[in-house]
Parts: sequence; structure tokens; C-alpha cells
Amino acid sequence: MNKEQLISMLRENGHKVTPQRIAICEEVLSSKEHPTAEAIFEKVSKRHPAISFTTVYHTLDLLKKLELIHEIRFDNRVTRYDPNTSVHVNIICQKCGKISDYESDTVKIQWNHIISELKIQPIGQRLDAYVICGDCKE
Repeated sequence: MNKEQLISMLRENGHKVTPQRIAICEEVLSSKEHPTAEAIFEKVSKRHPAISFTTVYHTLDLLKKLELIHEIRFDNRVTRYDPNTSVHVNIICQKCGKISDYESDTVKIQWNHIISELKIQPIGQRLDAYVICGDCKE
């Protein structure tokens, strides 16, 4: 989603478009690292020093409601945000917490079989695989 599409979507849904909100959206939506709210705040505050944590949290909540990101919560870790809302597997390192996405047609086909067999229409999904990443094995 480009900046113009983002601005249009926000306005169409009755939300204010501010430079801080756009910066937060661009930061999280372009990330491949499943950032935390704190990481987003740190990066955006370099360009917008007056930004608050509250603005970051409210914008992340808005992006969740607009179904542009998924929230990934862990029992013993902070919440992370995933801009990839398609069916995929989160590969999560149990030591360092790094998350990467695995996408394939096989995953999508199997997911469609599962929801067909269960006769459900899910409102979300999360598929996780826990590993020790290559960096942590060394």
C-alpha cells in the first residue's frame, strides 16, 4: 500500500491524517521485522521528536481495526506487529525472539482445507513454528 492509498483509506474511514500517524503507518507497514511498539516509537521519534507513545499505540490499534496489521502476543514477551496479513507461518526463534515469515501456496491450500473441513469462516489466523535460529545455534 502506497502513501496515497493509506491516506485515502484513513480519510474514508473517518480518521485524521497527521504527519506522525503517516510516519507510524509507514514504519510498521514496511517492516519485515515484526516490530514492537517501542521500536516503532524509537524510529519515528527521530523524525517527529514530539510524538508520544500514546500516539503510537492508538495508531497501531487503528491499523489492527482496519485489518492492515496483526498483533502477535506472547506470554513472556512483548507484543509485536505483523504487516503481513495473508496466510503464512511465523517462524519464531525461542532464544532471540526473531520472527520471519514463511509463505507458500501449500500453506494457503492447507489452510483453506482446514477451514472448509471445520465449516468455519475465521476472523483471523495465526500459524507459528518455534525454532532455534541459525544465529542462536552458533
